[in-house]
Amino acid sequence: MKDHQTISGAVHHDRQHDSAIKHVTGRAEYTDDIAEPYGTLHAYLGVSTVAHANIRSIDLSAVRAARGVVDVLTADDIPGVNDISPTGKHDEPVFPTEKVEFHGQPMFAVIAETRDAARRAAELAEVDYELLPHALDPVQAQEAGYPMITDPLKLERGDVEAGRKGAPHRIQAQMTVGGQDHMYLEGHIAFAIPGEDEDVTVHCSTQHPSEAQHMVAHVLGVANNAVTVNVRRMGGGFGGKESQMNLFCAVAAIAAKKHNRPVKIRPDRDQDMTATGKRHDFVIDYDVAFDDAGRIQAVEGGFAARCGYSSDLSGPVTDRALFHADNAYFYPNVLLKSRPMKTNTVSNTAFRGFGGPQGVVAAERMIEEIAYALGKDPLDVRKANFYGEDGRDLTPYHQKVEDNILDRLIGELEENAKYRKRREEIIAFNKESKIIKKGIALTPVKFGISFTATWYNQAGSLIHVYNDGSIHLNHGGTEMGQGLNTKVAQVVADAFQVDFERIKITKTTTEKVPNTSATAASSGSDLNGMAALDAAEQIIARLTKFAAEKYEVSEAEVEFLPNRVRVGSEEIPFDTLVKEAYMARVHLSAAGFYKTPEIHWDRAAGKGQPFFYYAYGASCSEVSVDTLTGEYRVERTDILHDVGRSLNPVLDKGQVEGAFIQGMGWLTTEELWWDGEGRLRTHAPSTYKIPLASDRPRIFNTQLAQWSVNKKRTIKRSKAVGEPPFMLGISVFEALSMAVASTADYKVCPRLDAPATPERVLMAIETLKGQG
Repeated sequence: MKDHQTISGAVHHDRQHDSAIKHVTGRAEYTDDIAEPYGTLHAYLGVSTVAHANIRSIDLSAVRAARGVVDVLTADDIPGVNDISPTGKHDEPVFPTEKVEFHGQPMFAVIAETRDAARRAAELAEVDYELLPHALDPVQAQEAGYPMITDPLKLERGDVEAGRKGAPHRIQAQMTVGGQDHMYLEGHIAFAIPGEDEDVTVHCSTQHPSEAQHMVAHVLGVANNAVTVNVRRMGGGFGGKESQMNLFCAVAAIAAKKHNRPVKIRPDRDQDMTATGKRHDFVIDYDVAFDDAGRIQAVEGGFAARCGYSSDLSGPVTDRALFHADNAYFYPNVLLKSRPMKTNTVSNTAFRGFGGPQGVVAAERMIEEIAYALGKDPLDVRKANFYGEDGRDLTPYHQKVEDNILDRLIGELEENAKYRKRREEIIAFNKESKIIKKGIALTPVKFGISFTATWYNQAGSLIHVYNDGSIHLNHGGTEMGQGLNTKVAQVVADAFQVDFERIKITKTTTEKVPNTSATAASSGSDLNGMAALDAAEQIIARLTKFAAEKYEVSEAEVEFLPNRVRVGSEEIPFDTLVKEAYMARVHLSAAGFYKTPEIHWDRAAGKGQPFFYYAYGASCSEVSVDTLTGEYRVERTDILHDVGRSLNPVLDKGQVEGAFIQGMGWLTTEELWWDGEGRLRTHAPSTYKIPLASDRPRIFNTQLAQWSVNKKRTIKRSKAVGEPPFMLGISVFEALSMAVASTADYKVCPRLDAPATPERVLMAIETLKGQG
């Protein structure tokens, strides 16, 4: 029997994901599960077979003549503008007309009666290329004189040269950090249904419905109001569906309007991986000066990124790498520069952390360099360089760190994980063990929360309360498995003080909430939760005013209690009050809105307050390495992570654990490899290794910092959880480094490049042998 004093699904309590049972039973409906109307056509992309060339001619006659083919779309079939660049740089055509710039670039689309027919026909094109030289990585691109794909960023504070002169130690080195494929369970898919006049409805798997709407309207040459984009749920996104869905939506919509028939496009996994962008690879040059205590005096860093053939989101991604190149550490004098290089590869794009992880791993490498140079425990060097009080609280972009909780967070994890004792035991073990070497590392994370493009920090919502007391919730965020809809529904349930089950969570659609931002930058709950709360409070205010007038009491005497409302001395069921309000013609619908306060950013000056607050975390990982093969396993990981006052602890804990594993995969097993011809060879699960269940730490302890409360007025004083814990996986990378360093008596920094595959670990061990 339900407790009359509580509601089910209140905020700050565990609540099962609203689609959890559907997920595990296969009843959750995705875009590919939508029943296809009679006459549905299927599209498939025909792609380039070279990395860089002028197009002399394309013969599509065999494609058009293939069985089941209805049409072949080329650039000539685009009624609007042949461009789907998310930043308006007009450098990303739907289909190229003169030149191809990466192997696997979509050149045309086959429209056929079946998907199989379209897929087979797409292979029949005959293209005459004039081959051009190509550059595949940022170093090759710089050597070949390639341009930067977008304007670089410079962050500067203090005097680097003066800082170097006053420091007794200086290290200059380079680090390569690999990219990462999103490997979402559900691949890209778009399903367009034509309507009357200029209308078209697109069902798709995108994190940014409004951008997909704008891009479809752009290529069709129609107003945004003619295009509706619907997203019920995604089978994972991780940033890979923020801008990369534009192509598929555009192709489906063009074909649907041209033939006045529904059109679906779903690439197979190989084409999904070759035709869409990844996490950016970086080559990072760092120059760090420090004193005898290990305190950093000056840092200079150059961050060159493989961006691909078009700008996509490379500008903000490489900017954010610089924003997080300090991680948790104060640099008295600092100069950081980005080099977003154009390359003849697919345009890289958003990925969980959005450049931040690449910056953080560079910061941790510098700490590691200092520790090995001075013979210190890296944790002691970390602590010596943490942000602190006045004078040590200013970031390279001139924002003050006002909410630092790292000393407490690190202290608790250090004690609970028994870091010092275990490190001593590991050092003793390594002295005796000839083959197996162990390593341990405790690493912190400080991660800024907000879109650095200030205008994206806004959200809308729409709430209807029907006259039976049921509630319809819609907001601009998208559900990709992270539990956003569950959290926002909990916020609404808590506001009305009604059971979670009373609320109907509906698909994200541009018809209801316009001009939304991408569900990205860890902002989903922050933005959409506040927007939903705003709408709920509007309706609550109307109901409160109505009850006070009807029952002749003051508004202060109206109180919303679990599933009922106290009006004076009387308690009325929520349903009853709603019905009475409806009969009295009270408006029971509201559009909510929220914009993040206090943030501002001047990119030209490299100064501002781009982040509303910071989220913090720490992880301690122990590894064992076989020095004969380079193979390793993670023995134990302990995590303490800050999510403020959690909206839903069990969902947040799941996000922390999942992010850690994904971050670990990025730095250990997930290797992207292009051959000399520019072909991506790791283009399927058979050649690209994501972590398996067997790769997880043997002992895995994850805790949320229960004492943390966001000092900023966020939704219920919670903190973002999507991206910050991704960087906790760096503790595994650093632990591997210690194990390798043991082969040289910890006197040399191994300088492992990422990902630290068993091959790279073995090569590092062989390099260090004899240097101890």
